[in-house]
Amino acid sequence: MHIHILGICGTFMGSLAVLAKELGHTVSGSDANVYPPMSTQLEEQGIRLCEGFDPAHLHPHPDLVVVGNAMSRGNPAVEYVLNQGLAYCSGPEWLSRYVLQGKWVLAVAGTHGKTTTSAMLAWILECAGMQPGYLIGGVLKNFPVSARLGGTDFFVVEADEYDSAFFDKRSKFVHYRPRTLILNNLEYDHADIFPDLASIQRQFHHLVRTVPGDGLIIRPRFDEALAQVLEQGCWTPTQSFALLDGPGVPAGPVQPDAADTRYDSDTSTGPSGWGVRLLQADGGLCEISKTSHLGETVSARLQWSLTGRHNVGNAVAAIAAAHHVGVDLSVACDALGRFASVKRRMEFLGEVRGIHVYDDFAHHPTAIETTLDGIRQRLNDIPGSRLVAVIEPRSATMKMGVHQSCLAASCRAADLCLWMSGAGNGLNIEGIIAESPVPALNFNSVDDIVAYLSRHCRTGDHIVIMSNGGFGGIHGKLLTALGRGES
Repeated sequence: MHIHILGICGTFMGSLAVLAKELGHTVSGSDANVYPPMSTQLEEQGIRLCEGFDPAHLHPHPDLVVVGNAMSRGNPAVEYVLNQGLAYCSGPEWLSRYVLQGKWVLAVAGTHGKTTTSAMLAWILECAGMQPGYLIGGVLKNFPVSARLGGTDFFVVEADEYDSAFFDKRSKFVHYRPRTLILNNLEYDHADIFPDLASIQRQFHHLVRTVPGDGLIIRPRFDEALAQVLEQGCWTPTQSFALLDGPGVPAGPVQPDAADTRYDSDTSTGPSGWGVRLLQADGGLCEISKTSHLGETVSARLQWSLTGRHNVGNAVAAIAAAHHVGVDLSVACDALGRFASVKRRMEFLGEVRGIHVYDDFAHHPTAIETTLDGIRQRLNDIPGSRLVAVIEPRSATMKMGVHQSCLAASCRAADLCLWMSGAGNGLNIEGIIAESPVPALNFNSVDDIVAYLSRHCRTGDHIVIMSNGGFGGIHGKLLTALGRGES
């Protein structure tokens, strides 16, 4: 079968293309924005990419067109598909129909951390010898590709709440029907398709309704938005985890001496649960324990390279999900000790003249805050280190100005914040700068940002570049300019 994918370079659709190729199909695709790392992965898989949406790309007619959710009426390729009566479906529908049938699906949903937690879970299962299939919306460092069919019935999927297609406005994850479900968190996002938080909660409850009674839902204890979802009805056992500064007390701001901070979980069946004692404030060394309903406790240490309490929370959720399918705690901790994360999630790009440069996908105030807090904890032990945040407000929600009131505060862990203005951006960047708790500047071009950083950054600085897009190639431009000592 020849499958042509419209919007193939999106993280989800690109991963889906890899699965279709592995199933033996001829796969091609079109997209308007072709850039690494997804384009590189697709080319390495021998998948033909077409720039733009010319109907000529659909000659000869494919057997099936898979339509990405970025496609809309008026798109030349979409209009051609409809006018010619070509067979088509959404990406989530294709995944459900041709890949997930008969599988034990482990799904990871939530506003933040889906990609990283899914990658953690897949890696734990891999190290446990379970050969899972997976589809994850990013380029993984522990696996050669972002999706595969796997050698067993276990399948890990990143479960996105974004809509499925222009003709199917349900969230993608409604198609997946998981048996093990992680709900990491829930905040208002995707303002381009959801008018309010309640509309997102409605979709999450649709997902909850699909989990069988002998499955498991894992979720944070103190997330009020998710609690409201479950209050609408839940027919599945749940486990919860929480970052605590004391018995039943949600954690406050990260403190350097927070060595006794714990994560715990409770279940509907008794006092069993998960806990973690932070042996380092940044979460790089933890002791994780599992207490059974009989009061028996086992524990293991996790030492890894990731920063931030949010990643420790991601790890606990992944460990709990893996435990649901039979993976021992010690095996899970050992696997995460060798976990290399995902490209564009606090990815270290290089060090030039003692200046460290990172790339991060953060595009929501909470993600910005937790990412910067995480690296700040690690830099607290390095005298003279400065943390510089470079942010492109690129997501649809950002551009609509929805997060105007909280963006300034999200950068308080940085020493300096550079904001990129953009055409059609509804944010008042100057207003954000005026409210910023740290020095902040506004720029109109990538070249101006690179020039400023080249002149003003010094040995010991750590630059974190944040965007959910290519950001005009700033990463390579900056490393090159730093290497040349440009000013």
